[in-house]
Parts: sequence; structure tokens; C-alpha cells
Amino acid sequence: MKANETKIQDFLSANKTRFVIPIYQRNYDWSTAQCKQLLDDILHIGTGYELAHFIGSVVYVHDDIYTSSKIKELSIIDGQQRLTTLTLIYLAIYHLAIEMEDENLKSEIYETYLVNKFVPESEKSKLRPTQDNLAALNYLLRADATEEFSKYSKITENFDYFKSRINEQNYETVLEGLSKLMVVEISLERQKDNPQRIFESLNSTGLELSQADLIRNYILMGLTRESQNRIYEDYWKLIENLARDENRNISKVSDFIRDYLTLISNKIPNKNKVYEEFKNKFPTSDIAELEDILSPIKSLAKFYNKLINPRNEADSDIRRQLEYIDQLEIKVAYPFLIKVYEDYANGIISKNDFLAILSFVQSYVWRRFVISLPTNALNKVFMTLYEKVDKDDYLESIQKHIAKRKGSHRMPQDSEVIEALKHKDVYNIKSKNRLYLFSRLENFNNNEVVTIEGNSDITVEHIFPQKPSHAWKSQLSDIEIREMKDEYLHTLGNLTLSGNNGSLGNKDFISKRDIPDKGYRDSRLWLNRYLSEIDVWNIQNLENRFNILAERCLKVWPYPDVDIEEYDESLEEVSIFEAEDPTHKKIDYAVLFGQKINLVNMADLYMKVLSYLFEQNPELFFNTDLAEKIELVKITNQDRLRQPKSINPTYVIETNLSNVNKFERIKYALEVFEAEDELTIKYADES
Repeated sequence: MKANETKIQDFLSANKTRFVIPIYQRNYDWSTAQCKQLLDDILHIGTGYELAHFIGSVVYVHDDIYTSSKIKELSIIDGQQRLTTLTLIYLAIYHLAIEMEDENLKSEIYETYLVNKFVPESEKSKLRPTQDNLAALNYLLRADATEEFSKYSKITENFDYFKSRINEQNYETVLEGLSKLMVVEISLERQKDNPQRIFESLNSTGLELSQADLIRNYILMGLTRESQNRIYEDYWKLIENLARDENRNISKVSDFIRDYLTLISNKIPNKNKVYEEFKNKFPTSDIAELEDILSPIKSLAKFYNKLINPRNEADSDIRRQLEYIDQLEIKVAYPFLIKVYEDYANGIISKNDFLAILSFVQSYVWRRFVISLPTNALNKVFMTLYEKVDKDDYLESIQKHIAKRKGSHRMPQDSEVIEALKHKDVYNIKSKNRLYLFSRLENFNNNEVVTIEGNSDITVEHIFPQKPSHAWKSQLSDIEIREMKDEYLHTLGNLTLSGNNGSLGNKDFISKRDIPDKGYRDSRLWLNRYLSEIDVWNIQNLENRFNILAERCLKVWPYPDVDIEEYDESLEEVSIFEAEDPTHKKIDYAVLFGQKINLVNMADLYMKVLSYLFEQNPELFFNTDLAEKIELVKITNQDRLRQPKSINPTYVIETNLSNVNKFERIKYALEVFEAEDELTIKYADES
């Protein structure tokens, strides 16, 4: 490694040198605000007495690679945003020189900072950005007033900003300011230095790269230019294109890789440690091994694409089920579903079985939602579910595994679902969940599907309104009015779909039923069929209607008809937050931050967890109330405790606690550290 302080203009004016932004770098994305700050700084120092102004570092890998024209190429691994922006400032001055017909200035800027003279056109530009930006840069270099650039680009957008601010009155000040800009030029040699490690260090000090950015850099940085291009084009670019939420134009590559690692490792990486997990799982930069690693990821990416973009599934039956899963936001099931999707695509299961599995996943998740079971308990279930699949009995093996689970992982029975649904507020839940509920109920066994999501003509309506008119009060007793308001207002029995919500409003029931073309009697919706046949809306009829809807619910989201053997779920590895009461139980082992810990007893777990957390960040114990909660004191004050034990040479904690209290203190510590998903335990089989 060589580091030198140098003027940015000397760096950019180096003869026969090209600054290459590798394909693994993120796109150029400086905002107008950042461009304004840089230009303001340049103008300020251009008019002042400062001799120099430091703007950071430029780190590049020098492989002694030359093009056919003997142009030396430097691969920029840090500083591309600044180099690109400074190039745009020089381009703005170049265009101004053309307008001013100042040939000397035009030639000086163009031949010193923008291009390498006497080389082929394809190698002329000093800066070679990533492919998406290269066309925009070449357009600006051509400076052809008759040419238009139709695509959106940050390159052209920021150039336009600089062009609007740099003029005949201030360009000399800008040039003076540019001449005072200094950088630390850090040159790396691939054979001697470790560019990836240096890049990680730079990223930890402020580069806001996503986990996917870091993985892409890790995969490509160690390869030759030719291999980089091949791996990027054949694998990574396709993964990036497929793992994208197309409606919101948001990259989901980090999420997809996290789901993939969950699938193959049976461990859910922390969202901020996906890159670390990937690097640990695949410690290689060998081109052949990389292709073996990336091939299954690329293969599964096309199924992930359809899970997050259901409209891309050509089969209308499957697409509808994917839309339902998207409405329910069952992201926790993606690691399992991408493999099932692949099996369907490969002909291992039939379309009917695939549809049945998609429907069963909804039944499992929806039933749990109805009775308010915690969603985080599903992480472990879907993480390992594909392993439980018997390829010879595909669907039933999945249903059996889920049906036999107990406790926080269970699939609720019919009776508890109906009891909870009778009084559950299903109006004030997430709008996507509410639309999902009524869409499934309305369209069950319908040949002609009624579109509800995104349909402004259909809304969820209260039958007994939120603000009842006097007519309602004349039709129902005070007791019924109060019961309707307090017990049933937002429940399933009192809600329906209407295409005429504004027309029905707070009208009494008969008016709502009989409005020509708009009332319940003329409605073609199944949900309004019972309403069209009754003459009064009271508690009795509400309960009758709920029973009809409840029966339909059990058909839409059925419990699987399978025979299951007895199963003791307490012997599975579970999050400590979901574990059963630890009283009189023994622990087999624990997994803390991905590391398996063999244990002697519960006290051993308590000491190892808190000792580990204290070693990681002792300040956090004292900057919060955690030290007080766990009774942490210096060893010189251990007389205050009944049964002190050391967590390091200086500090001790109280250990005279029941197993329940130890659990509660461990859980509190994990919450303070925001590491609730980082400890799982497995109870020992006492038999």
C-alpha cells in the first residue's frame, strides 16, 4: 500500500491513465444537495487565502493492467462519487468554454482532465463509470448541441445543476478552488494488499452500502476484469433484476440473500449481518466455485421474483394465490416457498398440490392471526419446514408437520378460531389484511372473481353504522344499540362489502336493503345474500349471519384432515422468548449469535449469555438500566449480593435466582442489545 497527499487536479490530469469504476461498485447517486455543498466549498476556497482543502481519500487497485493503447487503468474502490462529481464540474466548464468560444480553455479542460489524447475513441475518456452511466458521460463528452439524451441519469441531472451555476463570472474562481482540492491517494497492489478488507474498513466508517452491495463487491472484487464482467453479466445482474419489488422499484437482493441463507443454513441471519453470514458460508473467490455458489441462487431468484411480484406468474390460478400471500405479507415463509415453487417448476409436484400448499400456508398464518398468536414464532417453523418434506407424500407431510406442533407454533383448531373471530375487530386491522379477509370470503368457489383490492367501487361497510341515525334507535332497544356499539360494531358479523358506501351511509337497515340498484337486495355479492332476505338488523340476525360466515371461513381456511402422532415440541430448538416455563427443566444446548454452546444447567446459560454481552459492549449495561436490573456490581462491592459470580475480572452479578428469573433477565438483556433473535435453546429430553 502506498499513500500520498496529492492535488486532485494532478491526480485527474495523469497522462495515459483511466479511472475505472468496477461493475461491483454501486451506481453514481450523489444528490443535488451534495453537489451544492461541494461547489459552495470550491467557490469559497477559490476566493479565500487557503492554500489547500482536503476532501477525503481515493483508493484504487493498481494491477499494472494496460489497454491495447498503453492506457493504465486504475480500479477505484473508494472515491468514485467524488471523482465522478468533479469530472462533471470540469465538463460544465468545458461546455461553458464552447459557448464562450474560448478554444484555449476548451482544449485545456478537455485534454487535461476529461480525455486521454491520441487513443481510440472507445478508450478516450479518463473516467470509465459503470455501464449505466457510461452512455450519459459519453453524451456529455460529445457536447453535441443537436443531440438529446432521453434517459434519466444522475450524471446528466447533476451536470445540468453545475452548468446552471458555473458561468463566465465565476468559472475562474471555480478553477482556482479546484486547484486547491487535496486528496489522500491510496494505491493498493492486489498481490500484496487485501482490497476487500480495506473496502470493508472504509465501509464501516461511513459508506452506506446495503448488504447486497457488500456481497456483490465481495464476489467480484478479487476477480480479473474479464471474470468480473462474466460473473456480473451471467449471474449477479440477473439476480439484481429478479430480486426487485417492481411496483415500488426497490431492490430486494439483501432480503432474498437473507432468505436463501436461512434456507440452506437453518439459521436466520440478522438483517445487518447478511454479508458476514454469506462470507462465512462461502469463503472463496475462485471462479469455478463462485459459479457453483451463484447457480442455485440465480435459479431460485426467478421464483422469488414471482413471490414479490405476483403479476409475473402467467398461470391465473397460481397468480391469485400469490396475490393472497402478498396481501397477507407472509414474507417469513419465502425461504420455504421458493423451494416449493422450484419443485413445482421442475415437475416434482403437480399444479394442484402447489396450489394446495399455497392455500395451506395461508390457512396456517391466517388462523394464527385471528387468535393473535405471535408472528415471530413462525420464523423457526418455515426456516426448517422444507427439510420435513417427504417427496413421496409432499402435501400431507407438510400438513402433518404443522398440525402436530403445539404451543406458540401451533395451528389453531376450528373452535378457537371461531370463538376469537366472533368478537375480533377486523375493521381496524391492516387494510391489506382486511381486504384479504373479505376478498377470500367473497370469492370462495366463485367462477367470476370479484376484484376488491385496488377497486375504488367496492369498500368495506358497517351494516349497523358507526354513527347510527334516529331511525336505528327507533328500531332497536337501548340494550341492543349499546351491544351493537360495544361488542359487534367492527366484527365480521356486522361488516360487508358495498359498492355504494356513500349512498348507504347511516341509513336504517330497510333503506340500505331496498335502495334501487344500490341496496343489499339488488347486490350481486355473496356477502350480501343473507342481508337481502331479512327485514331487521338486530343481535339475533347478526349472530345468524356470523354463523354463516364462520362456516364459510372454515372452508376457506380449513384445518388439514391428517392423522398425526404425538409430538413434544418442547424438545425442539426455540427462541428463548418462545420457550416453555423453564422451571424443573434442563437445557441440552443453546445457540448464541450463531455459536452453539453446550451447557451444564440453567445457571450456566445465565452466566455465559451475560458474560458474552458484557464482553461485547460493557458501556451499554451502564448507559441503560441493565446493570441495575441484573444486579451488576464491581467485585469490591460483592458483599451487597447474596450469591455473586464473576462475569469478568472486575464485575460480578447476582445468581441467587429461580430459573424463571434468570430467563426474564436474559430476555431483558437481549432486548436492550436489540438481539432478540440471537438466542435459541433446546431443552433436554428428561426421559
